[in-house]
Amino acid sequence: MIRGGGDMIPVLDTQAWLDRLLEAERPGADAILAFYDHRIGAICRDARLMSAPLDDHLVHRGDGVFETIRFTERKVIHLDAHLKRLAASAAGLELTLPCPSDEIRRIILEVARAGDAPEGNLRVLAGRGPGGFGISPSECPQSTLYVAAYKVALRSDAWYERGLTAFRSEIPVKPAMLARLKTTNYLSGVLMTLEARQKGMDVALSFDAEDCLTEAAIANVAVVDADGTFVLPEFRNALVGTTAMKAAELARAFMPVEIRRVPAAEIATVREMLILGTAHECVGVTHFEGRPIGEGRPGPVAARLRGVLRQALLAAGDPF
Repeated sequence: MIRGGGDMIPVLDTQAWLDRLLEAERPGADAILAFYDHRIGAICRDARLMSAPLDDHLVHRGDGVFETIRFTERKVIHLDAHLKRLAASAAGLELTLPCPSDEIRRIILEVARAGDAPEGNLRVLAGRGPGGFGISPSECPQSTLYVAAYKVALRSDAWYERGLTAFRSEIPVKPAMLARLKTTNYLSGVLMTLEARQKGMDVALSFDAEDCLTEAAIANVAVVDADGTFVLPEFRNALVGTTAMKAAELARAFMPVEIRRVPAAEIATVREMLILGTAHECVGVTHFEGRPIGEGRPGPVAARLRGVLRQALLAAGDPF
């Protein structure tokens, strides 16, 4: 209940606060399967109790890192690659994780198991920790770790067959130092997503100061160039995606692969453009800035890579 006007705001004791918390509306609660809070050292399934301290620098400074991990057919996908990147991102912030990667791995699998669903996502967040509302990490004696399992809508075959539309974003590219770390500061991605909604298109793509392609808001981008080579843009101002790197590894079995600069002018000649990521897996872009890519529909490389990606990642997945 929201109290307004001239009503006095009540000051509650602990039990009254908990009662009010449990009564409060909780948007998205039906999507939460289970969550873990390292401060408590336990898993819970009641989304009304999922919270982070306001003075955790993760919350009010964006001083933290995260990973989004898919699980399907009761297998956690590409777990070790995500853990490796989580550790690298934390090191880039000089953030000491609250426990070793092997322990985080065990926690993730147990949260997935507690969620008891065959399909969904896991969000892993590590923050500087609570301790104050300043900016200095010295305020925070202990870093925090949160893991949540939640439901996601599954993409249909028709969605992949339809493909996506893309455009050039007006949002400035992320600085190279920050682009290579998966931090909780995702404001540029939020603005690019809003931009796409306003333009009535699916995906905003960013370009660097030299007018070269970098990445999408929450995914990597690749092209099949005029010579039939699978090309990932250099990761100067883009995150090294776990799905993108796996796609490049698998593509080498049936076509040339390069990681190089992709000038904006080259997009007019590419055969295909692909969006690669945990959420998208591999989906083709049909139009860029209103002009068709290739034949204006998802191409054969997008379809083939999507199939081999899913097969390879599922075969190597960690069951729970």
